[in-house]
Amino acid sequence: MASESPIAQVPEPEINYDQDELIYQQHAAEDDMFESAPDAIPQKLKLDLRGTRVELDRETLVNLPESLVIAMFPNGIILGRQDDAYMDDEEDDYENHSRDSVGGGVDDQVNYVDFDPACLDYVLRFYRYAQDVHQKSMDNADYQQQAQLMAASSPVYYPLLTKQPIIVLREELEYYCLPRSKQTVSDIVSLKLAGGHHLKQEDQIFDALQKNISRENSVAEQHLIDMLCNAGFKRDDRWSYRELEPMRTCIVSMALVLLKTFGPDNHMQTAEKLMLFWRKPARKCWWDGDTVEIQGQTIRLWARRTWTLELVLV
Repeated sequence: MASESPIAQVPEPEINYDQDELIYQQHAAEDDMFESAPDAIPQKLKLDLRGTRVELDRETLVNLPESLVIAMFPNGIILGRQDDAYMDDEEDDYENHSRDSVGGGVDDQVNYVDFDPACLDYVLRFYRYAQDVHQKSMDNADYQQQAQLMAASSPVYYPLLTKQPIIVLREELEYYCLPRSKQTVSDIVSLKLAGGHHLKQEDQIFDALQKNISRENSVAEQHLIDMLCNAGFKRDDRWSYRELEPMRTCIVSMALVLLKTFGPDNHMQTAEKLMLFWRKPARKCWWDGDTVEIQGQTIRLWARRTWTLELVLV
């Protein structure tokens, strides 16, 4: 019997699901994705994110949300060419750059990554904010006393108290515009772009899922929203990062919040449930459609939303 809790729904890979079922799959973590060969990654990794140069130290990289690392390096980390070669060959094909390598130490190599630098910057800034909040808490005597009592009551609480837990929610929205009349190729391109901007403006995190709950009367999805709001989100929260992907009919959104562990509403019980998503991102997919007015015409706008939920400790 399927559980009504989205946390408990961890299906086997071979099982086929009906389209109307709640899809909330928890993926086994590749815990040692980087640690299995630590010497293969330089201490400082030079990245070119769509023309923006970024340097990441190895510790920061391995502590990034797994869903973010997979999006940045879907085929694993391919060590790129030396920094000097970038200027000499800047007119070469972008994809060829990402796979080429020139002799020299890995510390001098540049890795070309098709990823929005603004998204990575948002995550890194939130990490720094979370670390500052945690440090202030650790300097507070009352917090330390409460943390010691809770850690003594259950060892499960220990990692939640010694580090700052963060809830990471990522949405990948693929959309499809269906006009009612025939269009030229240029009109279709313009219509798709306008449809993307229309969806981008709908930036409240839980609106689309709440509409799906109203249509399907899904208890599990309502429990998911309730759990996330009890853990740190607000019901009217908006995506902190939300941008159209270039050359794709896709919108990527991210929101990070500090996980609540103290308070009168039994936050630690919810926090303990969310520990299931530490190094084990879970996905939920669903479709929705709406009829909208764009560029003076009525079109059907379909969206396939994929949420990835995980917990990180910094």
